[in-house]
Amino acid sequence: MTGRKEPNRQLAAVIEEAGCTYEALAKAVRAGAAEAGETLHTSRSAVLSWVRGGTPTGNTAAYLAEALTRLAKRKVTTAEIGLGFPAIGETMAPDPLATAADLGRLVMFHRRDFLALAFSTATLGLPLTYDHQANAATPRTATGCRRVGADEVATVRQLTEMFRTADEKLGGGHGLSTASSYLADAVVPMLQATFPSEEVRRSAYGAASELATLVGWKCHDLGREGAAQRFYLLAYQLACECDPAGHGAWMMRALTHQALDLNQTAHCVDLAEAAIARAQGKADRRTEALLLVTAARAYGASGRGKNAVGALLAAEDAMLAADDAVPSYAAASGPVAATVASHTGKTLTEMKDHGAAERHYRRALEDRVPSTYQRVRGLTIANLAKAVAAQHRHEEAVILWNQCLDLMDGVASDRNRKELKTVHSAMAVYSRRGIPGASELAQRAAELVSL
Repeated sequence: MTGRKEPNRQLAAVIEEAGCTYEALAKAVRAGAAEAGETLHTSRSAVLSWVRGGTPTGNTAAYLAEALTRLAKRKVTTAEIGLGFPAIGETMAPDPLATAADLGRLVMFHRRDFLALAFSTATLGLPLTYDHQANAATPRTATGCRRVGADEVATVRQLTEMFRTADEKLGGGHGLSTASSYLADAVVPMLQATFPSEEVRRSAYGAASELATLVGWKCHDLGREGAAQRFYLLAYQLACECDPAGHGAWMMRALTHQALDLNQTAHCVDLAEAAIARAQGKADRRTEALLLVTAARAYGASGRGKNAVGALLAAEDAMLAADDAVPSYAAASGPVAATVASHTGKTLTEMKDHGAAERHYRRALEDRVPSTYQRVRGLTIANLAKAVAAQHRHEEAVILWNQCLDLMDGVASDRNRKELKTVHSAMAVYSRRGIPGASELAQRAAELVSL
């Protein structure tokens, strides 16, 4: 063992929570190692040494975490007990439940090193080579004495929808720690339980994926892009346990959109095309429309205009082909027609067709009422204002930007702040050109940024 300068208070706290003696914990560590075919001679004095700051050797830290998991009756990871923090999300570790527990607590405890992580282009392509079947054994053997039914899974979905509604009205900065805590402390233990059927098990993993996606979305909205990417990758792994075709494809879409928002186009076309291929014939047509319009954005951002136009037309056809309800993971993005119209507008903006983009942004606003979609409506109006300004209708653009600011007031969103800074910069130019209302709008934008 190597010495440590400070006592391991994290380990001591979990041992206290588990309510076990050092002797009982040592016995549990030996038992866990034996199950894995390894003989350990862990004693009470070894546990005491670790609490005082010593470091277990070999695989002992993992056996210790598993022993505490059983004794505390919840998921305990080596990161939580201060004995290792792997590059979570970088390699898509085979145990998504441990990843979920760690990520949730990193947000709960406001770990700056995690929240400050940068977006990784290399990491973006990991789902393209992820072997779901090879990694499926870990979550499928994660069972416990507790039994979970459809009602508890439904509760997770209801609370996730409540978090999502608050997020849309108040921004990603509202309730992030609460949603992360719920993921780590309630949803992960639920996934370790036994289920009455395979259908309920899959539904539970689907619900967990939707919550992880929401937490990732909240991080993205706050500009915490590395953290958002880790949660999206986690949500992808959880989705593969539920529905690797439709839901798995949807999470590839989420990763693609984040990258496109950051102008990081590497892997975007590959991800978007892989999502379409995976979902084709296995997901409903309206969900396919949402995947196709994502591909159109990826093509447009990559300079492949002809492919973008083809994907936009295919998305429109798929959307009109059926009016069935979409799965809950796709419904989270809002009305399908509005989402397709909004991303069509973004694709056309990328292709410099501002007149056509304007028409689609206006269509997107029709189904997104302010009371429900405050943040996304504000951002759509901002995109509409830029499309109008690009057509030299500057006074109309000022009116639209004022409407945009009405919706952004009081919303904790880094994306909103970026738009406000864009407005402020644009109004500085407009003021010099004598555009009516520009000076007042610039001052208003500056005040909102400073809040």
